[in-house]
Amino acid sequence: MKDFANASFPPEVISVMEQALDAAVATLPEPVHSHHVQIIAEAILRAAHSGERDPVVLQRLALLELQLLSR
Repeated sequence: MKDFANASFPPEVISVMEQALDAAVATLPEPVHSHHVQIIAEAILRAAHSGERDPVVLQRLALLELQLLSR
């Protein structure tokens, strides 16, 4: 997450990112691994930093990245 050490997001974007993170993590099988949550969070941060604001799109992008990195 070092790429986002100085990142700043307005409250409404943080809310959208939280929605996406919660929804993505809710789809993971138990037990949920912290490494998977970190991958999802970083993917959401990257996409939001690039301008994406739809929580469903953020969720899908994060889960796709997790799937690709878990192979």
